[in-house]
Amino acid sequence: MVAITGATADREHGVRLGDILLRNRLVTSSSLLGYGVANVPVFRWGMSPISNFVPLSRFGAVTTRTLTVEPRDGHFTVRDDWKLTELPGLLRRYLRVLRHTDGGWLNAFGWCNVGIDAYLRDYYPRTRDQRTIISLGGFSTEEFVTLVDKVNAAVPAGEIAAVEFNVSCHNVNFDFNQIIESVLAEAVPRSNHPVILKLSPDYDYLAHARLAARHGVSALTAINTVKALRLDPETGEPWLKNRFGGLSGRAIKPIALRVIAELRDAGVTLPIIGTGGIRTFDDCREFFWAGADAVSLGSASWFAHPHLGYALAPLAGLRIRRLLHKIDRYPPPPR
Repeated sequence: MVAITGATADREHGVRLGDILLRNRLVTSSSLLGYGVANVPVFRWGMSPISNFVPLSRFGAVTTRTLTVEPRDGHFTVRDDWKLTELPGLLRRYLRVLRHTDGGWLNAFGWCNVGIDAYLRDYYPRTRDQRTIISLGGFSTEEFVTLVDKVNAAVPAGEIAAVEFNVSCHNVNFDFNQIIESVLAEAVPRSNHPVILKLSPDYDYLAHARLAARHGVSALTAINTVKALRLDPETGEPWLKNRFGGLSGRAIKPIALRVIAELRDAGVTLPIIGTGGIRTFDDCREFFWAGADAVSLGSASWFAHPHLGYALAPLAGLRIRRLLHKIDRYPPPPR
């Protein structure tokens, strides 16, 4: 696949980032909306309650939570049939994998997911009104090849926007530097769908971006969460079950902008989906000016503040709908 620099408007179909077709330049980040649809109408595990008030089909694309070859509980659970009486236990589980911190969120879900087969069988068919980016994660080149083959077999070319390779997650305790080049060399050419590489600011993102361009990746996501740690000030114990977690939200916005600007300064021409602390239209414009071609809403938009925050979910949904309206009318960034 040959990627074309920058975003171009397609009046009939939306926006193209090279060979990736989006409905507009605003997508959603991996994991925040689960699989794009929930099984439980009231307690929508894996999906922000704010999603009840936003039409997901309006987004350029909806990115799934990261899917692996086999189901994984990770540091949490894949169960979604919790009863009201079990809510306290569920909340205790959440406190070990998701915590609000200064200017953002720490999470260490550890790639908990139903597995690629269950997703393609039980979830994907119910999201055909959405453009979808399927996030894939594995611990070996063979696993990524298997994931790509399974998506190829179940999803005709052109039916989704892309697959995203998550080769940069910090809460699964694996050094992806060991496999990234072989993953790109072997799994990208097999894919019938455009491939997006998700970059971490904690790895050598310039080298990884150059590898991506060399091996036919269509676009980059910048950035993944930032590896971080918080300790209980009374006991010194880590907040999270995994000790370290991924920091997201407003706190990492300046880091994301820096990474994108450095990618462009280094001559990287692949389209970039910028993410990290985006909430407002002004945030989006900053990312466009830094060099992003599209932007992605993550925890800063889809997670409410603790306690009574979700009571304001309808207002948060209205803010996101207004943002979509503005993005629809915003011209492609100049190159």
